[in-house]
Amino acid sequence: MDDLEKAILIIFDESGTVTPVLKSQAVAFCQQIKDNNPSICSICIERLCFSKLVQVQFWCLQTLHEVLRARYAGMSSEERIFVRKSVFSMACYELIDNNANALKVLDSPSYVKNKLAQVLVTLIYFEYPSIWSSIFLDFIPNLSKGGVVIDMFCRVLNTLDDELISQDYPRAPEEGVVSGKIKDAMRQQCVNQIVHAWYDIVSLYKNSDSELCAFVLDTMRRYISWIDIGLIANNTFLPLLFELMLVDGLPDQLRCAASGCVLAVASKRMDPQAKLTLLQSLQMSRLFGLVTNNVDSDFVSGLASLLTGYASELLDCLKNLNGADLKRVSVDLLNEVLPSVFYIMQNCEIDSTFSIVQFLSGYVATMKTSSPLTETQLFHVGQILEVIRMQIRFDPMYRDNLDLLDKVGREEEDRMAEHRKDLLVLLRSVGRVAPDVTQVFIKNSLSSAVGSSLDINVEEVEAALSLFYAYGESLSEEAMKTGSGILRELVPMLLSTKFPCHSNRLVALVYLDTITRYMKFVLENNQYIPLVLAAFLDDRGIHHSKAKVSRRASYLFMRVVKLLKAKLVPFIETILQSLHDTVSQFTSMDYASKELSGSEDGSHIFEAIGLLIGMEDVPLEKQSEYLSSLLTPLCQQVEVLIASSRVQNSEGSLSKVANIQQIIMAINALSKGFSERLVTASRPAIGLMFKQTLDVLLQILVIFPRVETLRSKVTSFIHRMVETLGSSVFPYLPKALEQLLVESEPKELVGLLVLLNQLICKFNTSVQDILENVYPVIAGRIFSILPRDTIPSGPGSNTEEIRELQELQRTFYTFLHVVATHDLSSVFLTPKSRVYLDPMMQLLLFTSCNHKDLVVRKACVQIFIRLIKDWSTRPFGEEKVPGFQTFVIEAFATNCCLYSVLDKSFEFRDANTLVLFGEIVLAQKIMYERFGNDFLINFVSKGFVAAHCPQDLAEEYCQKLQGNDMKSLKSFYQSLIEKLRNTQQNGSLVFR
Repeated sequence: MDDLEKAILIIFDESGTVTPVLKSQAVAFCQQIKDNNPSICSICIERLCFSKLVQVQFWCLQTLHEVLRARYAGMSSEERIFVRKSVFSMACYELIDNNANALKVLDSPSYVKNKLAQVLVTLIYFEYPSIWSSIFLDFIPNLSKGGVVIDMFCRVLNTLDDELISQDYPRAPEEGVVSGKIKDAMRQQCVNQIVHAWYDIVSLYKNSDSELCAFVLDTMRRYISWIDIGLIANNTFLPLLFELMLVDGLPDQLRCAASGCVLAVASKRMDPQAKLTLLQSLQMSRLFGLVTNNVDSDFVSGLASLLTGYASELLDCLKNLNGADLKRVSVDLLNEVLPSVFYIMQNCEIDSTFSIVQFLSGYVATMKTSSPLTETQLFHVGQILEVIRMQIRFDPMYRDNLDLLDKVGREEEDRMAEHRKDLLVLLRSVGRVAPDVTQVFIKNSLSSAVGSSLDINVEEVEAALSLFYAYGESLSEEAMKTGSGILRELVPMLLSTKFPCHSNRLVALVYLDTITRYMKFVLENNQYIPLVLAAFLDDRGIHHSKAKVSRRASYLFMRVVKLLKAKLVPFIETILQSLHDTVSQFTSMDYASKELSGSEDGSHIFEAIGLLIGMEDVPLEKQSEYLSSLLTPLCQQVEVLIASSRVQNSEGSLSKVANIQQIIMAINALSKGFSERLVTASRPAIGLMFKQTLDVLLQILVIFPRVETLRSKVTSFIHRMVETLGSSVFPYLPKALEQLLVESEPKELVGLLVLLNQLICKFNTSVQDILENVYPVIAGRIFSILPRDTIPSGPGSNTEEIRELQELQRTFYTFLHVVATHDLSSVFLTPKSRVYLDPMMQLLLFTSCNHKDLVVRKACVQIFIRLIKDWSTRPFGEEKVPGFQTFVIEAFATNCCLYSVLDKSFEFRDANTLVLFGEIVLAQKIMYERFGNDFLINFVSKGFVAAHCPQDLAEEYCQKLQGNDMKSLKSFYQSLIEKLRNTQQNGSLVFR
């Protein structure tokens, strides 16, 4: 063994005894020989002849492959001939140079033979057909040497397909050209001979070497798509392929390979009419019986692919052919194969390349033109529905995982949700084409599920309910209300059913969702309301043993109450009695400690109760009684918790905080059912109860000033009370705002600003006194927190702190905009606020020129417009705010209205930019109206001159500005800016 062989063995060593350093040295040594030795091809071929080490054989073939690909053009004619002759001799199981001592590569393992095939295909790439035109014809006589050469011939053809011909892989353009040349030459020269060789080999070896025959047929399948179809689809080859499939006792691998070839014939691209003739000639009906007889064999997968592929081709013919006779032939052939296809879909593993949904959707689409449907079509609809039902059914092996919703259960639920999407779209299509059949199927599925035994019940029931739920999406509102078809039977049947497996999470959830979907039927048929209430209030819904189901039931029940409203008044007593334990449990320590699931946190039960008892249809006495029975114990709980916290003089334990949080959520949800008109005008006694509650909850801010979750929940309740109590909430606001101002963190300030925005939008100038008190404090906090210019952005700036600053800045701009546009700008001018006027103006100016968010920039320009209107009388009037006019003319006008739009980043093709530009033009018009020539002279003499604006354009601008046509002014100013950009030498003017 020489150094090269030793190095190769080290490279391929997997024993773990070779150090990484030694291995890298071996790689470098071999690479040096590969790169620097001009005789590398001779070295490799010599080793292939005499080395018994498969690692060496593999390395040599790999090196030959790489060298040919990289250096073929630079090789001498003699070297090319030597390599070609040597490699071909190896592939044909011959001795090189008739050396009796030489080894034969074809005796080596498969991976070595595959590498040899790759080398041969590389030669074909460079030399066929121009230099080595006889390679395939030279190969064919050698096939008589037996299986070892036949196997190698197939490997070469397969590699040729993988590396060059197959369209399953992306190809470089030059590879596509070479592929076309090779296929054209093969069709003209040798395809006939190759096909005859395939036939002879399969005929000869079918009983003695089925594995070899299967390999040959798999190779043939690859080539059928581009060779003359007549070479295969004839009275010689097709009978052989069908014989291989039909004869019992032959190995499944061989039968599968034969079915793959017939599928390739059926899938051959051609004119639809010629395709239909071809499909007829296959006489596929002789295979249909094999499906049920071979369910447990491996052959069934190949047969399933063949029959589903054949059916798909027939469906394409049906869609693409126009003549009635041709369509009838397509339909007849399709009707013959469909029972087998449906059987396959329900009982067999199907190849992933075949889409059940795509095929069935295509078939259902053909029914849309048929009215009425034929008996055969109606039968097929039933089969399609059965396929859908089976496909959407969960696997029982995941039952416990799905019920507990552990990691495996979550993954399976997500997978099924994705899998079901297209299937349920198909269901709705079927429902529109054949509504009666669909409804009967769903009814039978439900009946069957109800009657089945408990151990197989869960998945059956869940699938049946999911079908009924999804079907509802295809119904019109009118059909839903009137209960078209057998809906009149189905909905009551569903409402009155209690499945043996109702304790299962999946069943309970889909049951409740389905009831909710068909609630419009109940809206028109009030006799079923007691059944609805029973379903939601017993252990199928809110009293279900699983918390996730109970919470979902609470949310859905709230939606039901919203829909039925006054129709539920007679049942209020019953509902409240049934919910008494749930209401108590929600605000208990035990419940508060449980994990809450997003929006379905359980508080919806209080919203449902609020909607019920908050209606004016409920008598005042009863309403007061109901509300008091809920609010009084909740407020007492809060007072007890607050009192104990006062004594302990602490921020409170986690359980206390969670408990108070639950109570606030409950009261907040409860209040949503009461309108402002009811609590302030028609029934002020109800309003008084909410005021007393607000008084109690505001104490939470005093006792727990720094518990963010409680501040957030109390703030949310104040928002709710602003909407519910209207202006009667005013006496409570000073105390509330005072407590909310205790904290100065960005997150807390955002919450406070949002509340103030709500107050301003609802009450306008009525909140002026409140604003004058709080604005100086807020402004002082915000200007000490926000940077004077840009908040950092880009890499490394996506931190929680930066995000909070950005949110505070956005909310502050919104607040300033709301103040300015609601006639409250005088708030900025009070003695305590004046100190913040200059920082505010500088911030607005910088933002109006530079902020990346164009919507924010627009808001700042609008604030300037409003302040100009509020603080400036018409020309020559008294200056209301000293220095304001000068600031606007010299800073805002030139920097925002001119320099910022001259910057090339101001992109006129963007819709938001054009809106901002419109506001900037309007600002100029307003400044001219308020400041007259003071504005115009400064803007033109300083701004336009700095921007190198020609005199004639400046004069035209003055005329447009003094006119009354805003559209013309905007259009002119845009064209002016674009001209100025083109004349600027430095590209842009930047505001600093």
